[in-house]
Amino acid sequence: MRAVLDPNVLVSSVLSAVGAPAQVLARWRSGDFELVASELVIAELERALRYPKVEKLLEPQDAISLVALVREHAHFAADPPAAQRSRDPDDDYLIALAEAERAVVVSGDRHLLELADDVPVLSPRAFLNALEEEIRT
Repeated sequence: MRAVLDPNVLVSSVLSAVGAPAQVLARWRSGDFELVASELVIAELERALRYPKVEKLLEPQDAISLVALVREHAHFAADPPAAQRSRDPDDDYLIALAEAERAVVVSGDRHLLELADDVPVLSPRAFLNALEEEIRT
């Protein structure tokens, strides 16, 4: 399975060692799925890691390590042109990337999750369930 993780899922995964986002990151690191990223994903991840509320909770080295981990170990793809698909145009690049790379978007963003009937978008918990189902079959 291939997945594009919303940068907010990546940030959440390092802010709390428990919960679905942390489990998603651990499953990727274990090789259970292929993470697809792009320069736009990295740029948004870096931006999110600099939010004051995040900086208060995260050691600077942990932020640097997360970006390096994704940059070094994810499958990097070119950023495709984003067509307007969601109510939040800032999310459209994630959908375009996932569609171009035949991947699912993993996000907790309700603007993306409301598109689940038309676009392969799963919450972190639903994605973990899908991984389990894939292992069973």
